[in-house]
Amino acid sequence: MSATTQNKAVLKGGEWLVKESSAFETYAAENFTEEQRMIRDMCDQFLDAEVYPILDRIDNLEPGLMKSLLTKTGQQGLLSVAFPEEYGGLGKDFVTATIVNEYLGAGHSFSVAIAAHTGIGTLPILYFGTQEQKQKYLPKLITGEWAGAYGLTEPNSGSDALGAKTTAKLSDDGKYYLLNGQKCWITNGGFAQIYTVFAKVDGDKFTGFVVERGTEGFTQGPEEHKMGIKGSSTVQLYFQDAKVPVENVLGEIGKGHKIAFNILNIGRLKLCAAAVGGSRRALNTSVDYAKTREQFKQPIANFGAIKHKLAEMAIKIFVAESALYRTAAWIDEKEKELSAAGKPFSEALLGAAEEYAIECAMLKVYGSETLDYVVDEGVQIHGGNGFSAEYNISRAYRDSRINRIYEGTNEINRLLTLDMTLKRAMQGRLDLMGPAMNVQKELMSIPDFGADEEAPFVKEKKLVANLKKAILVTAGAAVQKLMMKIETEQEVLMNIADMAIETFNAESVLLRVMKMTDQQGDTACRNHLNIMRTYLYDAADKVNKSGKDAINAFAEGDEQRMILMGLKRFTKAEPFNSKDARRSIADKMISEGKYCF
Repeated sequence: MSATTQNKAVLKGGEWLVKESSAFETYAAENFTEEQRMIRDMCDQFLDAEVYPILDRIDNLEPGLMKSLLTKTGQQGLLSVAFPEEYGGLGKDFVTATIVNEYLGAGHSFSVAIAAHTGIGTLPILYFGTQEQKQKYLPKLITGEWAGAYGLTEPNSGSDALGAKTTAKLSDDGKYYLLNGQKCWITNGGFAQIYTVFAKVDGDKFTGFVVERGTEGFTQGPEEHKMGIKGSSTVQLYFQDAKVPVENVLGEIGKGHKIAFNILNIGRLKLCAAAVGGSRRALNTSVDYAKTREQFKQPIANFGAIKHKLAEMAIKIFVAESALYRTAAWIDEKEKELSAAGKPFSEALLGAAEEYAIECAMLKVYGSETLDYVVDEGVQIHGGNGFSAEYNISRAYRDSRINRIYEGTNEINRLLTLDMTLKRAMQGRLDLMGPAMNVQKELMSIPDFGADEEAPFVKEKKLVANLKKAILVTAGAAVQKLMMKIETEQEVLMNIADMAIETFNAESVLLRVMKMTDQQGDTACRNHLNIMRTYLYDAADKVNKSGKDAINAFAEGDEQRMILMGLKRFTKAEPFNSKDARRSIADKMISEGKYCF
């Protein structure tokens, strides 16, 4: 069996919205191979042995410390998992690379340095470099001998990356490009040897360059003082007629946007993975504290209010992980399909990531907001001690906040979710029109009460199917009403994106739990069932609220009443005792002393 699944009926990006998925064909963390579990454990052990004992030293930016940790990680083989063997990598699949991102993701500032190095610091050269550039740089980057960084953001161009002002002009002798400008928020910038930098050739051709430390005319500023991830090196870069050899142009002149945006698709999924890893560690810290902290002559873990918090943290983590590995396996399968069709390595993985760019954007949003929720409630459980720097939960709280900003802000990713979906529909890549018309017809018909309510998971499957219909009803009406103006109605777009995120998550966790119960039985999966049913119960209300907010923004009168009636019909959930379900989830973790799902 492959590292993912034996299934071949892989959905295209965005197709989950209009097609039913099979639980048997859905990949989840329970499908890890023995080798993948071993790599997962190696990552955990590395953090415990090498990172957690020195977190204060890391946060104090002790000179040379982060670079030495990067090298140690490389010596363990943990930097090279996803890279081809011909450059010194281990050549493992995308799912295995995702596991490394998740389980090294709980290392605070260290995790940021590693993610930047193995992602945006190295991947541009791997995917877009010439053979000479790959041979020169990749072996040293993959082993951790050299560190990589990425220079895209400028003081006046963040989300609008193509608005960059840095310029590149060919020298009179034709041997160099002279770069002039400034980059900011450069992770690993203080110690990297290699930088992927973007500049406009002749003022308009957005282009990537490989810039080496020590390049004439290239300097860096001092370390930034940040709210969180204090141990992550973050500097500004300055270019004053910086002489970059012409052979260091990365990709094609004028095609730098392909590098910048394609790398972000993978980066968004990896950020979700790291956020899941960080969330799990923070929850474990909170469980441990709740068991040992006593008030009113008993551990605070005994109180319902605390159990609610712990359970909700676990629910969000389990759901995020479900959506994460479902998508990672899709990318893995698509990459193999493209490779089998003759695509070279770089085109295969980039093509696979682009196919699932919608899902990657949703994962980035939900993963980062899950981590924010978990650390915030973790501080609350710790009470006053959570506000003290002596407790690690306060560091987790500060370090979490950046995740909603970089790799594209969550607002940008919400807008992209709908923008990419609608564009694919217009391009004919995704058939939304047929299903949307079918939902319209269904709204005009008498509801079908004949379903077999006794079959396993029939109610949950029907709810997820209906949530998809709620999206189609709302989005379809918005497009019809607003037409070309829809792109200026960002609030409406973000409302519908939230409906999509909740529904994709709901289906992902349902499919995972269906597969688990089929293999292990309902009794063994009692709390997994509690997690899934609690999430679906809440998701119905969230989809309803987001839908109402969208509809009320663009419709009125009879039209508004009719669409709202359809929304209400499609977001109706069965009554469910979520209090008892959450208590059971929390009790299981309290008895195990950790997140155990």
